[in-house]
This record gives sequence, C-alpha cells and structure tokens, in this order.
Amino acid sequence: MRKLLAWLALAFIAVAAAAYALLSTERGQDWALERLATAAMSSPDVVPFEGLRATMCGTASPLPAPNRAQACVAIEAGSALYVVDAGTGSANVANLAALPLNRLEALLLTHFHSDHIASVPDFNLNSWVAGRSKPLDVIGPDGVDAVVAGFNDTYAHDRSYRIAHHGEVLLPPALGELNAVTIRAGKILEHGGLVIRAFTMDHAPVVPAVGYRFDYGGRSIVVSGDGNVTRSLIEAARGADLVLQDALSLPIVAALERAARAAGRDRQAKILNDIQTYHAHADSLAELVRSGEAKMIGAYHLVPPPRNWLFEQIFRRELPDRAVLTHDGMVFELAAGRSDIVVR
Repeated sequence: MRKLLAWLALAFIAVAAAAYALLSTERGQDWALERLATAAMSSPDVVPFEGLRATMCGTASPLPAPNRAQACVAIEAGSALYVVDAGTGSANVANLAALPLNRLEALLLTHFHSDHIASVPDFNLNSWVAGRSKPLDVIGPDGVDAVVAGFNDTYAHDRSYRIAHHGEVLLPPALGELNAVTIRAGKILEHGGLVIRAFTMDHAPVVPAVGYRFDYGGRSIVVSGDGNVTRSLIEAARGADLVLQDALSLPIVAALERAARAAGRDRQAKILNDIQTYHAHADSLAELVRSGEAKMIGAYHLVPPPRNWLFEQIFRRELPDRAVLTHDGMVFELAAGRSDIVVR
C-alpha cells in the first residue's frame, strides 16, 4: 500500500509539473484559453423552474461586509423573472448566478434608500444587452416616478454611447429607458398564474415603504424589504411558505455603539443608535412563525452583515428555529404542488 501511495504521489507530481510547464508557454496558454473561452460561452438549455425560486442577490445593509452586495432578491415564477430592490453590487451577483435577465419583467422597489436602488441602472443595462423585449418597468410606491426620471436623465449619455457603439438593432433605443409604475397596497399584478400583492411596511421615517408577496403554483414568497414586524407584515406572511425579512442583531449593534462612543467616534455612535429603531430586531422574527404565519424565514439585509463566525453565531441565537441566515448566491426553490423548500 505504501508503494502504491508513493507511486500515485509521484504520478501526481509529474502531471502537475507537466501542466505547469505547458501553461508556462505561450502556446500552452493559448490552448487553455480557447478551451476556457468555449466553456464560458456555452449556453446550456435553461428550463424554467415550475414553481417559485428566490435567489439572494444581496444580503447586506449599508454597513459593509466582504462578499455581500446590498439588498436584492430575484424571484423566478415559471419563465418570468422579477427583482425586488437593487442595492450596490447586486447586479453582479445576478450575472454570476446566470439569472435569465432577458426575461426580466420588472424591478420592484420597496422604498428609495440608496442601498435598495443604486444598481437599478445596472439591471436595466444588463437586461437590455441580454435581449429584454420591452422597456423595463420599475414598480414602487409614490415617488418612484421621480427616481426613474432621475436615472433616465443621468444615464442618457451612457445609453447614447452604447447605441452608437453597438447599433440600434442590438440595442433598440426605446428599450433602454426605464418605465415608472406607481402602486398602492393591494394586488398589483396578475399574469400567467402569478399574483403579486404589495403591503405597507413600518420603516419610519421612510414613508412610503412596502413589501411584496408572490403567489404562484400554490407556493408563496414574501419579501419585506426593510422595516419592523407589524400587523401588516404578519398578515401578508400568513400561510406563506417563505418570508425574506430584514434583521438587526441588537447585541452586535449595541456593542459597536458602545465601542464607538468609548473611542470618541460620536458620529458613528449616533448612526448605530438611530438604526436600532427602524429595523426588525432578530428576536422579533419569531412573531412571523407563531400560529403558522410563515413556514420558513430567510433573514437578509443583515444589520450588520456578519463578517466572521462569532457574529453569525450571535445572529443565529436570536433567530427562531425556522429561520435561515442568508448569504449572497443562496437559492430557495419552492416547486409547484409541493410543500418542501430546497435551500441551495
């Protein structure tokens, strides 16, 4: 056995050395490049998921953390794709997840904090390039028209450069401008078996703020955006399979506030104190699973985003049993006609 292991080790070393020698030459590098490029550009058939699928494209809050984009959830309902909020970096996560951006139906905004809207132009550009067949609707509460008008104006030069470079056949000008859709609480969309409802959220002093519930194929997902656990959220979550809800760890934030004050960093201390009032504390999420309101909770828009094992453990100890601490790229699959939730 020892001789066999020794021979295997020598063989491995020989193969590794040969590969290194090959890739150290221009010819070898070009050979590898062609094969990697072919693999990268291959387009396997994408079969629409029959049911609801949520991809976490951003799980952070404005407090920074490595490997986490800001708030964003992509919802696939059959062949249709919807994106709820679009924080900084989230469009990159969506691209890396190979989401079908050519089938992006709309961006739904819960409110207009910068960490929920900064990547709206990126989703617009990426889905335009991917071949989206109609102008991108940006759905939101009162004020969404001003946000959309601002983005359209700010990116007017960018659109003109890209059309001039790639041509109107590839990038039809009419599809490059965003279209604002103002909604109120209640049913806002019904199409192909999908029903989307909006409900009010308590994120004061941010007014208005809403969340969204998706129902399709007998399954349901609620995306709250930001805000405290209130009666409107509990009602929206009633009977839902999955609730994606923002969460703040009070022990961590309070400790950071105390440390900031002790260090004389009064500005940071004030901000850390202020944010404690308009985010749901992690231990309050238990209200969403009492009496069967929600079968599973995915905690996201984490305040602060956990940067190490210790912070994750402190977050988890306050969450209810049926809660998952999410990270970027996590996927929840809710197949139609079933009751289980597959977490990838």
